[in-house]
Amino acid sequence: MSRFPSLFVSHGSPTLALERGGAADFLRGYGERLGRPEAILVVSAHWETAAPAVGTSPAPETIHDFRGFPEALYRIRYPAPGAPDTAAEAARLVEAATGRPVGLDPERGLDHGAWVPLSLMYPAADIPVAQLSILRDGGPADHLALGEAVRPLRDSGVLVLASGSATHNLYEFRGNAHDAPAPGWVSGFGEWLAEAIRDGRTADLADYRRLAPSAERNHPTEEHLMPLFAAIGAASEPRGARVHASHAFGVLAMDVYEFA
Repeated sequence: MSRFPSLFVSHGSPTLALERGGAADFLRGYGERLGRPEAILVVSAHWETAAPAVGTSPAPETIHDFRGFPEALYRIRYPAPGAPDTAAEAARLVEAATGRPVGLDPERGLDHGAWVPLSLMYPAADIPVAQLSILRDGGPADHLALGEAVRPLRDSGVLVLASGSATHNLYEFRGNAHDAPAPGWVSGFGEWLAEAIRDGRTADLADYRRLAPSAERNHPTEEHLMPLFAAIGAASEPRGARVHASHAFGVLAMDVYEFA
């Protein structure tokens, strides 16, 4: 049985599902390169809960959790089967490792942090998918612990896919052309992140708010970077490789990282 890397994927704008070039084209070929997992556990920035939760629906709906985008986006459905057994095992592992009760949500669908990258990576939508929430009031250490807890799933052919954004300041997003160059405050943070991940400097990453250049400007709120820590926690060792780097709208770093 194949053992897949844990991944951190920057999902950018929902329009990524309709785009050509850059990150969209990379993701279109990425699933074939990785191979076919038995199931996928997504940790998405767009599902925040007070306590850990997993989605247990056998047929999760496609959630269009955004407004004001092209009509074509709202017509997209990603009808992947659910993975209730994977979700239940994830819940058991998190409870055993952290001592925190985990909610089972039979109504939870796939938010765009899940289905946008998956629609490009695995367009046939025939691999079972479950989601694990991020913690609304949790920081890097909490999300490292979540990742560590679900690490054993990787030995069963489960792909742990953490979906967020390497940079995510939507206050400076509007009006930018899609191919706008990244300003220094964006590229500088992205390079610091890449070097820290390459070197396995987990303690520095956990303290990124203090150590990284322009950290608060790139992440005015933290939810889009927290999945990265879940991906690191799910890894066998902390060093990761940046397998794709590009920018969208100048301020969104679309980086993708793999962890062994």
